Amino acid sequence: MINSTRKSSTKRNRNVLYWIATSLTSLALAAIGISDVTHAPSVMEGLTKLGYPVYFSTIIGIWQLLGVTAILVPGFPRLKEWAYAGFFFALTGASVSHAISGDPVGHILFPLVLLGVLAVSWVLRPARAAVVPEERPKMAPTANTHANQGG
Repeated sequence: MINSTRKSSTKRNRNVLYWIATSLTSLALAAIGISDVTHAPSVMEGLTKLGYPVYFSTIIGIWQLLGVTAILVPGFPRLKEWAYAGFFFALTGASVSHAISGDPVGHILFPLVLLGVLAVSWVLRPARAAVVPEERPKMAPTANTHANQGG
């Protein structure tokens, strides 16, 4: 009885932490995505300093908003995995871009901190949101298989 209560409490705590991490990153990434799509002056200034074209803001902003939607909408575990992966590439790319351009440490670390919180969301995601590898049918042995095995 105590063991089942402990498991229930652990599962509840895990779920709460998952939603805190997911909510924080979703809010931040949605705000950034909206700023990108609307071409907020601070975003345009930053992209120009980093050497990216203006249209890059629209592309990355739309993808961020779609990624946030994919992570928040129930179901679609494979799509969620792609969204998490896309955010990994976007946030590490942002950090490297800021580092190469000589930006202050805060600009370099912010995407990495956001990535850390997103990683917590990914690690704690419910089992139903994880992609389960498909079981592949085993091929029947052929005559060549037996010949190659010395039999």
